[in-house]
Amino acid sequence: MSALDAVVGLIGRWFTRSEPRARAGTYVRGLLAGLERKNGWTLAEHAGALSPDGMQRLLRTADWDVEGVRDDVRGYVLDELGDTSSGVFVVDETGFVKKGIRSAGVAR
Repeated sequence: MSALDAVVGLIGRWFTRSEPRARAGTYVRGLLAGLERKNGWTLAEHAGALSPDGMQRLLRTADWDVEGVRDDVRGYVLDELGDTSSGVFVVDETGFVKKGIRSAGVAR
């Protein structure tokens, strides 16, 4: 089992239904894939879907515990990547060049 499979399995309990649970896994895999652009269409195509409707439904109307997922991912990251001897966790966000001017997060 890969680390990504472990995380998807860990957060799966926060999704009420199996369909959003499975889609969350494909969504996360798409976000971590080497896609040039990451939007509803490209994430859906990466997952093998014909349209972004399912991904949009996951984010807009699916029943899941956002705080539970956040807390589990945070705990996993700290356990796996944090340094318990120093209590330090550093993320090196190098700031890649963003494309576009109207989307959220396009500023450096």
